[in-house]
Amino acid sequence: MQYFSISTGSMKKILLAAFGLIFLSVSHAQKTYIWCGTLIDGISNEPKKNMTIIVEKNKIVAVQNGFTAPETTDKTIDLKTKTVTPGWIDMHVHVESETKKGNLADRFTTNPSDIAFESLKYAKVTLMAGFTTVRDLGGSGVNVSLRNAVNKGLVIGPRIYTAGKSIATTGGHADPTNGYRKDLMGDPGPKEGVINGVEDAYHAVRERYKESSDLIKITATGGVLSQAKDGANAQFTEEEVKAIVSAAKDYGFKVAAHAHGAEGIKRAIRGGVNSIEHGTFMDDEGIQLMKQYGTYLVPTITAGKATADSAKIPGYYTDIVTPKALATGPQIQATFAKAYKAGVKIAFGTDAGVYQHGKNWLEFGYMIEAGMPAMETIKAATISAAELLGEKDKLGSIEIGKLADIVAVDGDPLKDSQVFSKVVFVMKDGIVYKQ
Repeated sequence: MQYFSISTGSMKKILLAAFGLIFLSVSHAQKTYIWCGTLIDGISNEPKKNMTIIVEKNKIVAVQNGFTAPETTDKTIDLKTKTVTPGWIDMHVHVESETKKGNLADRFTTNPSDIAFESLKYAKVTLMAGFTTVRDLGGSGVNVSLRNAVNKGLVIGPRIYTAGKSIATTGGHADPTNGYRKDLMGDPGPKEGVINGVEDAYHAVRERYKESSDLIKITATGGVLSQAKDGANAQFTEEEVKAIVSAAKDYGFKVAAHAHGAEGIKRAIRGGVNSIEHGTFMDDEGIQLMKQYGTYLVPTITAGKATADSAKIPGYYTDIVTPKALATGPQIQATFAKAYKAGVKIAFGTDAGVYQHGKNWLEFGYMIEAGMPAMETIKAATISAAELLGEKDKLGSIEIGKLADIVAVDGDPLKDSQVFSKVVFVMKDGIVYKQ
């Protein structure tokens, strides 16, 4: 028998070469070349033709002119006939629920586990509609668990930033006991998201931190769907808003304010919130304050139109909700138009859950209808939304170093808003979910 000896030095060289080949193979396998017929990058005012996006792992590592030929071990995705944009961001959704006729009783019959299973459907359909990131503005706490499950890869859905439980005042919009009979109402406090005064405000923010929320949402005025008479009255003092904002800053939270009525909107802006949600009856003074403070408007036109339509169906809402829906819904689009023309900063948001999840794209058309150019609506749903979210460094545009959140539609969305419904490709965090 003949034996061959290999020196220690030679063996090391062989092993290093082998490891090098393995490393190169893995490295190349992680690159994806996306050929884009038309690219709207979220930054430029004009679309770019014939571009290549190169993705490595979960990040964009190059954006090149022309259709770049990949290495033999790399993957190619051909979107030469499609329009490619950054993944869209909906800044106002409720992932736990979806509207239906007579759903008031659900509060007494639905368990958290039931809510969780239903939310899986809503999360998936939202992602498949092209919305790779959402800001969830209030629920039961299941929204926090859903966010965690998505982040762990256990379920399919968009990247979720959640407020956990919204903060309200006693009897206000988001008081969880509205509509209960007296012996069931009790006296919910900061833990349940209900405050009265500055001390409670700090307590409620700290409870949201404890439950692992990502931001704070307050209901600065009455609301349409709460079981209370007034949908627009101011429900926080300015001091309470300031206390919430101050506490939120301590914990790195941004603050979103649901607000319909003019006075509540102005109190919220002066109190330092980052965004006004809806803004339905905002007056000229409110518009000027938004410009002065740099406050974003998240218009949710789709929700306004949907609730007004639903209110026309007998028995869809309770008798106390129906007139509020009929009065509030038609006004949101008009207020948005006025605010946009005045130069208020706009971030895309729809209030999905108040209408069917997955139809978030309708907001693009309603914004265009109100006078916002199509390119600006895309920016509102990408780079502007990312800025409001506080994640502009990693979301909202097709740029080197950003997370690979990429969407493609079949057609030209700058010419036809219906194209936003024709999503043919979805990549989130470098993973393809739809193709």
